[in-house]
Amino acid sequence: MSFTVVIPARYASSRLPGKPLAVIAGKPMIQHVCERASESRADRVVVATDDERIQRVCEAFGAEVVMTSPNHASGTDRLEEVARKLGFEPDHRVVNVQGDEPLIPPELINQVADNLEFFPEAAIATLCERIHDPEQVFNPNVVKVVFDHQGMAHYFSRAPIPWARDHWQNGTPLNAVDVSLPDNMGYFRHIGIYGYRVSVLGQFVGWTPAPTEITESLEQLRALYNGARIHVDVASVNPPAGVDTESDLQRVRQWLEQEGERHG
Repeated sequence: MSFTVVIPARYASSRLPGKPLAVIAGKPMIQHVCERASESRADRVVVATDDERIQRVCEAFGAEVVMTSPNHASGTDRLEEVARKLGFEPDHRVVNVQGDEPLIPPELINQVADNLEFFPEAAIATLCERIHDPEQVFNPNVVKVVFDHQGMAHYFSRAPIPWARDHWQNGTPLNAVDVSLPDNMGYFRHIGIYGYRVSVLGQFVGWTPAPTEITESLEQLRALYNGARIHVDVASVNPPAGVDTESDLQRVRQWLEQEGERHG
């Protein structure tokens, strides 16, 4: 079955304004993301933006662009508009790749799309990776996920889930010298790449934000609250970090420039 990659790209960013257009190794960041997505098995790669500057740059290097409303409250709302404008069928698969992921491995895009096909009961598919550093479990910026033996998500949270009651008898061991993770329980960090069936995108925009979503500030909880099943798989390759800050940008620039020199 075919699938489409949609890359939401916003100019406004509180920490790094205009980052989709930041030049990395001679190309705007958004071009690197499009090229990575084009290396996947996707039949189509589309940039979704509400900014004409991003539109002009993307069209200059040959990308397909769909202009979307600047008033969307979430990235899923933006995806739904793209799917509606392009006339996708309800069972078509759409993979959301963020516009600030210039190093996204194409294998992860394929993995998410494949899991939607392999698990027809799932409305959404996403990925995670094992946490080995105990500090990440207690870091609220690291989203944790718990899932069942089939990979279906139970819950996503910024809190340390599941709570190891016997292992952490004295409460949150944030300042403990000997903080560790229990040997009999795996902890997993959610990776923010999603695959959707178009039918659930149409439903999602009609759902009001869930109480858990508002509390945790995690959009995917709206789907769980309304009974949509989310399949979570361990990423087949380690995903590099995206670009959120100026220091992230410099790190990615250095890495890609070194890669260019190595293969040049």
